[in-house]
Amino acid sequence: MNKTAEKQALIDKIIEAIQDVKGEDIMIFDLSNIENSVAETFIICSGNSNTQVSALAGSVEKKVRNELHDRPWHVEGTENSMWVLVDYVSVVVHIFQKQTREYYDIEELWGDAKITRIENTI
Repeated sequence: MNKTAEKQALIDKIIEAIQDVKGEDIMIFDLSNIENSVAETFIICSGNSNTQVSALAGSVEKKVRNELHDRPWHVEGTENSMWVLVDYVSVVVHIFQKQTREYYDIEELWGDAKITRIENTI
């Protein structure tokens, strides 16, 4: 499998894992054409509580580990689960509680990115 196909498989599994735990407002930011970006792809979603944010992060890690045999390079924010970052180097997942996501408004940081919004399948 080539690098592009591997990255797409990772993105697909992350989206599936988020949807499995009813993550909301899922957005994919393609940063591959933005100079000096820290990753090629950011995936952002919201949960309704620290319990759901924690469950979303756990679901992502478990599905990717079990189905793609990959582990994150770094995980941050699990202490209080207001937000959790799961870093797979080329793909970074940001999981926020709704009010924290609104406060930081990180979507505005990447105005030049190609953005894909994933419709909820609830």
